[in-house]
Amino acid sequence: MTERRRSGLPENAGGGSGAAAEEGGAAGAAAQRHGGGRSAGDRSGKARTGGRSDGWFDWPGLGADIRGAGADAGIALVVTGAIFVWLYVRIDNGSSATLQVMPMLADADRYWMYWLCQAFGWSGLLWAWITIVFSLLRTGPRPRVRWMPPAGLEKLHRTTSLTTIALMFMHAVMFFLEEVRGNEGGATWAGRVWDAFVKVFIPGGYATGTGRIAILVGLLAFYLAIPLGLAYYLRQRTGSRMWRALHRFIIVVYVLSVWHTLLYGTNVWYDGTFRTLVWALQMPIAAMLLLRLLAPARPSERLRVRGSRPLPLTARFAGRLAVVATVAGLAAVVATGVDGGRTPDGASPGLWPEQWVIWAGLLALTLALVAVVHRLRPAAVAAQGRGTAPGRREPEAAGDHGAG
Repeated sequence: MTERRRSGLPENAGGGSGAAAEEGGAAGAAAQRHGGGRSAGDRSGKARTGGRSDGWFDWPGLGADIRGAGADAGIALVVTGAIFVWLYVRIDNGSSATLQVMPMLADADRYWMYWLCQAFGWSGLLWAWITIVFSLLRTGPRPRVRWMPPAGLEKLHRTTSLTTIALMFMHAVMFFLEEVRGNEGGATWAGRVWDAFVKVFIPGGYATGTGRIAILVGLLAFYLAIPLGLAYYLRQRTGSRMWRALHRFIIVVYVLSVWHTLLYGTNVWYDGTFRTLVWALQMPIAAMLLLRLLAPARPSERLRVRGSRPLPLTARFAGRLAVVATVAGLAAVVATGVDGGRTPDGASPGLWPEQWVIWAGLLALTLALVAVVHRLRPAAVAAQGRGTAPGRREPEAAGDHGAG
């Protein structure tokens, strides 16, 4: 079966996304006791919701953030509409790079749902980028500007995170509707709906062409964005240390989102200016991540050689070196305009990796998450705290409400 339309979650893996995407974490708890007690940020969050957030999930807090995201979501919809018009016009006048990849999509009116899917994908990736920036500003060296206080960054990070997840969902929904419309996999209406559902929403269900890798990557980004992005609202059950640690893994969602875009975005299918621009936009993220690692807002996260255990110290050094290598690699791609991908008039490398490599990576990520949950579960943190001096607190940045 050939790649008939390749309309699988193209341009945005999950938007991030990233959710999509928020390395430093969605704002949350303040300095916390070594014994795992509830933080000042948790107490203030409880006060804002009238003391109704004692359950396992902070539904009042989530509701307040959803209401607060209204303006942000409205802007996102306007941007999505503008991208849709831009894509539609370029297809209609024959100037879109997509026509080099899939000339059958030249009928813009017939495939309007595909182009709306693409528009949600691109806006989702943009919002994932924005929420990552807010997160890194919040948890790294903080700009000393009055119009950007930590509390404001914290709120913007939470609302853009929610908008990113919504854009990711709409990206998938529009692809699903397009697949139902043109699906040839089922003779009946129910069969067409089921076949489209498997392709769009079941990881590994899209089994042909580049989509078998790209859509898998995009779906993993989407499904990981939900629990990791919403970990903040579980902080009163998990404790602040656990939710911050879990939420940092959201950077994986953003990486998967960009990977999905470069694999499956028809406008960035071949090496060229637009594809290079996508790479260039990752340089500020990588540089801010490096600054965040070198000078985190919380003193407890700073790299100290004296008194550190060998394994954690080695891991922290390795992380910083990996980010430095990433910055250098991005600079090389942007300078040359070539990333080793496809070229329109030459031989392109084969599709890699295979699905089993991605599943193995997901297994490794799952084991890391389980280890974090086990190590930072409230009972374990409390047990560690009993070995510290009474009243001793973990050093934190003053006034830090834990943006991850």
